[in-house]
Amino acid sequence: MEINPTKIVCVGLNYVDHAKELNMELPDYPIIFLKPTSAIIYHEDYIIRPKVSNRVDYEVELAVVIGKKCKNVKKSEADEYIMGYTILNDITARDLQQKDGQWTRAKSFDTFCPIGPRIVKDIDPMNLNIECRVNGKIKQKSNTKNMIFDVYELVEFVSSIMTLYKGDIISTGTPPGVGELKNGDVVECEIENIGILRNYVKDE
Repeated sequence: MEINPTKIVCVGLNYVDHAKELNMELPDYPIIFLKPTSAIIYHEDYIIRPKVSNRVDYEVELAVVIGKKCKNVKKSEADEYIMGYTILNDITARDLQQKDGQWTRAKSFDTFCPIGPRIVKDIDPMNLNIECRVNGKIKQKSNTKNMIFDVYELVEFVSSIMTLYKGDIISTGTPPGVGELKNGDVVECEIENIGILRNYVKDE
């Protein structure tokens, strides 16, 4: 699988169970940020922990791949503009995120956007089991039905702000249980009916 998005739009705090875990109120609208396309790696590639960070975390997410150029899409028509769904691991330098007070540096290092292993179309994005394992141990486990803003609402919201192009990605937020990756770890992100995205972790 290869993909060439013009942008990767990610959503923060989009699972009810994750908001409860953090004791945070549910947002009134999606909180979005961008990851650079230079961060993309694929199934079986290496995630590099940068020297400047002491805490690099995994975040399993369902990712929407846009199928054609669109702007101001209505929620009821969003499915027409979706090529399919894949898995994205929103790797984050947590200590830098907290230090900076905004997210760009923490989310943008090379290798911080594993995607894969394939793009699947004919599935129900509203009811998919989602899980992350590190060295075989389950760390995150939820279902996309726990999303605060569903896939179609996110396409509507993001396309009201910016034009989306074929191949662009909207990553839909992570469930509870995010945590740290260390040198030598194997991280597996699995979403029902899509597959397993496996990556290996090593220090810079």
